[in-house]
Amino acid sequence: MKITHIRNATLIVEYGGKTFLIDPMLAEKGTCPPFPNSIRQDQNNPLVNLPISVEEIIADVDAFIVTHLHLDHFDAAAKQALPKDIKMFVQNEEDAAVVKEAGFKNVEVLTQNTVFEGVELIKTKGEHGRGEILKRTGLVCGVVFKHKNEKTLYVAGDTVWYSAVEEEINTHKPEIIVVNGGDNQFLEGGSLVMGKEDIYQVFKAAPHATIVSVHMEAVNHWTLSREELKGFINEKDMASRVFIPDDGEVYTFK
Repeated sequence: MKITHIRNATLIVEYGGKTFLIDPMLAEKGTCPPFPNSIRQDQNNPLVNLPISVEEIIADVDAFIVTHLHLDHFDAAAKQALPKDIKMFVQNEEDAAVVKEAGFKNVEVLTQNTVFEGVELIKTKGEHGRGEILKRTGLVCGVVFKHKNEKTLYVAGDTVWYSAVEEEINTHKPEIIVVNGGDNQFLEGGSLVMGKEDIYQVFKAAPHATIVSVHMEAVNHWTLSREELKGFINEKDMASRVFIPDDGEVYTFK
């Protein structure tokens, strides 16, 4: 298994002999407006450049996975750049209708028993915030990857820590967990994705797993920096199992 962190939630996952591109946000730096009602309103998104070219990102991809359709997970640049005939997995029929309208021809809705060329893809639950904000953020999902020759991988997606995330960990016992950990927020409503205390709960719930925190410092409403999270994991003695990749960094798990 090889995981390349591109930027924000965008990942290239090489798994079971197949290459998956997850949550492609491919716009050039500063070409999209900031998320409203949040900090850094003077900074356009994305805040940083892609670490490699779009052509390199999509060159060897066998399938795309879009956990939900927010613009920092599937943007106009991705709609334009991605080949329209490659398999695309989405969370539900509503999202499938939207991407089909954009011209994608090979779209499939993830379930708890989806299989793509020998790789199991299991849709997992998530909540994109807590309480009233969920009416605004909408439905999201994550994905568990399984293959007989690979460690189990859980890409949690845009979710905070809550009981269903713990249930997914207990059910699938993933050895690698990717969390979206920038503690992104609007000016009210609280965390939209995991903050440091959420990541600590994942760490405790999965004592044998390696955790990779992404979705950091790439869009204007982040509130948890890599530096602050590194300080926290050192303070909590988590550094041996929690990784915080730079954009473009690659991890291999055997």
